[in-house]
Amino acid sequence: MTAHVIADDAEALAVAAALAEEFRAGASARDTERRLPRAELDRLSASGLLAVTVPAEHGGADVGPRTLAEIFRLLASADGSLAQIPQSHFAYVNVIRRQGTEEQRKFFFAELVSGRRLGNAQSEAGTRHVQDIRTRLAPRRDGSYVLDGVKHYSTGALFADWIPVLARAEDDKLHVAYVPRDAPGLTVIDDWDGLGQRTTASGTVRLEGVEVPADRVLPHHLTFEGPQLHGAVAQLLHAAIDTGIAGGALAEAAEFVRTKSRPWFESGLETAAEDPLLIQRFGELALQVRAADALLREAARAVGAAQADLTDDSAAEASIAVAAAKVRAAEAAVEVASALFEVSGTRSALNSLNLHRHWRDARTHTLHDPTRWKIQHIGRYVLNGTRPPRHGLL
Repeated sequence: MTAHVIADDAEALAVAAALAEEFRAGASARDTERRLPRAELDRLSASGLLAVTVPAEHGGADVGPRTLAEIFRLLASADGSLAQIPQSHFAYVNVIRRQGTEEQRKFFFAELVSGRRLGNAQSEAGTRHVQDIRTRLAPRRDGSYVLDGVKHYSTGALFADWIPVLARAEDDKLHVAYVPRDAPGLTVIDDWDGLGQRTTASGTVRLEGVEVPADRVLPHHLTFEGPQLHGAVAQLLHAAIDTGIAGGALAEAAEFVRTKSRPWFESGLETAAEDPLLIQRFGELALQVRAADALLREAARAVGAAQADLTDDSAAEASIAVAAAKVRAAEAAVEVASALFEVSGTRSALNSLNLHRHWRDARTHTLHDPTRWKIQHIGRYVLNGTRPPRHGLL
């Protein structure tokens, strides 16, 4: 596979904006038919966007967090499913950057620059909690490993070239094994049936005696020893997705009211768009989207500052800023996507129009991790100066 090599932040944003407009046209039909976006993901790979965080010395643009967040916001404003698929890709690129050896970085960064995609085999169902990982990475006498386990919510795995698998070794410490999509013993099952984000194919990955060379395993547990931004960057992208969904829903609501909605007869107006009550409501919704946008930009700025000078304090400030952005974005996505029907009128509820995809995507994506715990950590930080925990979800 060959891919375009993006030169800098400006080119990355221009490519993302163009692709978002291209993807927007078929988003509703893909959702309605549950048509998986293989062609669109190939376009994304070929564009070079999936390699924009590769370090410059390895041929990448090494874009900053503000650019990366904006890429995801743009894509999510067009298609809330499509934007979700590469989120884990970038999270596991960061693991390579932080924990990979020089040889591992050289190999995988070359893969990424050529357009290869990383998937996700991280979460498990039926365990005590989300951090209770039971997939095992057992050592062999020759230094290699064998993987066994079952993963769920494996967004991106079906479309991936490499699937990063989160597993525990004999010492019970977390590692990430990067496994080829076609490895013997690895099966990806498209059994995702969520009410929203229907085309992410976030199904099941089964691992039965999967052999993994030693040089494809990274010590993920070391990521959380000392100040880190793994969780902040991952959550920044989730916040960008929610912000994009909110903006996309607001834009579609405005277009519907301008072109299709009828004015309420008591208003005495010729068009719905002239109704002062609707104008008021659109103003309120726009404030929510603008607030989410602003907090997203501030969170990206804080992450960038921490990357430049990583300390316990700068990492904590970045995590709190991202948590605030995620809370606001999640609230905006759900409310704006729901209010779309309130402002658009009865016709907007027709199933054939599929305007409910915005709410379904928002409601599904915002369940990723509870914002109530983010608010707790924000409160503890503000009141008592308690730094947030290093568990990868902040």
